[in-house]
Amino acid sequence: MAATLTGPLDPLRDGLARMIMTKVAGPDPRAERNRVHNTPGPRWFAPDRPIRRVHGDASMFAGGLRALLLQSLHPLAMAAVSAHSGYRGDPWGRLRRTSYFLAITTYGAIPDAEEAIARVQGVHQRVRGTSPDGVKYRASDPHLLKWVHVAEVDSFLAAHQRYGANPLNAAERDLYVEDAALVARKLGVVDPPTTVAGLRQMLTEYQPELRGTTEARQAARFMLVHPPVPWAARPAYAVLTAAAVGLLPWWTRWPLRLPYFPLAERTVVRAAGDGLTRTIRWALTSPTLGEIAPEA
Repeated sequence: MAATLTGPLDPLRDGLARMIMTKVAGPDPRAERNRVHNTPGPRWFAPDRPIRRVHGDASMFAGGLRALLLQSLHPLAMAAVSAHSGYRGDPWGRLRRTSYFLAITTYGAIPDAEEAIARVQGVHQRVRGTSPDGVKYRASDPHLLKWVHVAEVDSFLAAHQRYGANPLNAAERDLYVEDAALVARKLGVVDPPTTVAGLRQMLTEYQPELRGTTEARQAARFMLVHPPVPWAARPAYAVLTAAAVGLLPWWTRWPLRLPYFPLAERTVVRAAGDGLTRTIRWALTSPTLGEIAPEA
């Protein structure tokens, strides 16, 4: 598509889209998109599957941040992240790797998706250690893998239902959980949930293991209070973090030392989060970029 300006806001829209996508997909987001979407071959998920709708929506920005906060409540998962992920030294690199994994397994050709999964499994095999309270962990542990998966799926679904352009109905929500389970099994998750009811039950079963460690609270503070975000983007990022925190279950707040204001979250935060998500969605469908972001 030729890059043509059709209105006075197009330069702003184009610039905003490029700023977002270079953080998410690297310096050449169009090439990354082509690699994911235009490589020939069969895909795991047909175009009408709910996972494509959820993972292609701008609500994923709030959902991803919520997932990180929720995942941090498992002491062993947080110990592994704190010791091995380099989230403080290279947060944007971690974001790009995660975004690519979600994109390639959702939209990419099967050989490329399988290659990405093998790469992640290789990393998991090397990540092992001992938590600050003396418990040994390994990232390839199916129990920890399942926690990370459950926290992600619950977060992406919660964000989509609150801020997505086209929320899923009850049957589609179950299909989304089922879709996500396919990728989880290939990563090594044993018996992942395949329905929303199963997802909720699994979250309940993990709750006795969850607590707010020093590392978890430090990670939350880094993400919410001292993020590596330019000052000009801080107001928008503050709205995003408020939206993400507002999506968390009430029982997560005190362990992470996060505020809980139900009335404000149902009104002011929800309205601001909806406005920001709509703005991101508008930017990422910029015609001057040839829609470098899929289905946003």
